[in-house]
Order: sequence, then C-alpha cells, then structure tokens
Amino acid sequence: MTSKALLTKLEKGGKARPFWICGPCVIESRELVATVAKTLTGIQERLGIEVIFKASFDKANRASVDSPRGVGMHEGLEVLAWVKKEFGFPLLTDVHETTQVSAAAEVVDVLQVPAFLCRQTDLIEAVSQSGRLVNVKKGQFLAPSQVGTLLNKVHKFGAEGAWITERGASFGYGRLVVDFAAFPEMERAGAKMIMDITHAVQLPGGNGGSSGGVREAIPYLARAAAAVGVHGFFAETHPDPSKAFSDGPNAWPLEKLEALIRGTQAIAEAGAAQERFE
Repeated sequence: MTSKALLTKLEKGGKARPFWICGPCVIESRELVATVAKTLTGIQERLGIEVIFKASFDKANRASVDSPRGVGMHEGLEVLAWVKKEFGFPLLTDVHETTQVSAAAEVVDVLQVPAFLCRQTDLIEAVSQSGRLVNVKKGQFLAPSQVGTLLNKVHKFGAEGAWITERGASFGYGRLVVDFAAFPEMERAGAKMIMDITHAVQLPGGNGGSSGGVREAIPYLARAAAAVGVHGFFAETHPDPSKAFSDGPNAWPLEKLEALIRGTQAIAEAGAAQERFE
C-alpha cells in the first residue's frame, strides 16, 4: 500500500473514528511483541478501528546510562517486519539519526521524530524525503505558535503526509500539562493532531534514574482529547507495566486497553457530532 493510500485509510473516519498507534515503548523480545500484536488484532476487529503497531528498536534518550535501550536497529527491524507479515499492521518506529532513516523506511510505514529532536532540520528532511508518512512528536518546549514553522519544514521537504503528536508542555521541573485551548491554533496552522495519552502523564526523571508517571490520569486525557477531537491517539501498552524495560509507570495495561479505546471512541463520536452541529 502506498503512503498516500495508507493515509487515506487511517484518516477516513476523521475525528469521529480516530486511529490508534499502540504498542510497547521498546522491543524487549519477539514474544512480548507477539502478545501485544495478537491483542491489538482482536481489538481492531471487534471495534472496527484502524491500528498502527509501534515499538522502538532503540531508546536513545534514556534518563540513565544504565537503562536498557532495546535490541538495536538490525534485530529490531527484523522483529517489526515479522509483525507486519504475521499480523498485517502498518508499522511505526522512531529514528534518532539520519543514518537510521533509510533502513527503517524499508520496513515501517510511519517514521517518527522524537520530541527532543523535533527541531533537528537534517532529521526532519531525511524522514520527509523517505517516502513514508511522518509523525512528529511536538517537543514539550515548543510553543503552539511554532507548530506552523515545523509543518512548513516538513512539507517543504516533501513529506507524503504528516501528523503532529501532542504530549503536553513542561511545567516546572517535573510535570507535563496539556493545553487543549492550543489545539485550534495548531489546527489552523495545518496540523492534524494526535494525542499521546501515555507520555502526557509522564513525570520526567520522577524516579531518579528513570521517569515516573501518573497512569491513572490516562483515561482522563483520552476522554478530554476525544471530546476536543483529534485524528488519532498514541498509547504505549504492556502486559505488565511494572516489568517494562522503558516507560513502565506511564504505560497502559494491555488487558485494559480495549475498554479504554471503547470508552474513548464513544466520546469521539459524540464530540464529532457536536462539531458538525455547531
């Protein structure tokens, strides 16, 4: 499927039926990936939603040098290619360097620019020219008024299609705050918004050598974003978040994912209906 055809497929439901980007933060093993992918297959079939499978082959921005980073690019891309073959999902992974883009683009359908790298012009250029869809994580240091400039960069370099993923803005030293009043401003700049409901509850460095999180707030943000209206949701999930190699405190339990999506979907449909009425 071409990138443009995939973009149309994912966005066909609009804000009334947003797509979901789901998966573990990092590839820990093929067994873990298979467990998550199998669960996502059932959810997708039962709820009739579009799902992109996501996982990172390398987490290059860990809080501690001793934190596990993943299986590496070569093995990680092999695992992701297996997921596509076995389960048929479109794939998303993040890249941290321009040298990773070409190899990743041969396997995945969406290349993601991490939040801390969203202003790195060379990386933006490389992913935009890859022929793949682009998901840019909006940095927590970036004002909504700067999103238009970021999108101009992405489009100038010829991206097939692009989304902006919101995770909130830094507040003080230890919390992220989502400003939903900024969404109309970013949409006027041309942004198709995705809400990252798991990283938005992260407490960067909250556990000393690793990040903490307020997992119980995830449904609150999901409901709020669904009411506001977004094109997609980003949610990291794990069978046992307490044992996750990365971002466990802000990962949503896999067994509770379907209920979260089902409830969020109901609000998205109501919110889209109200928007049409207005």
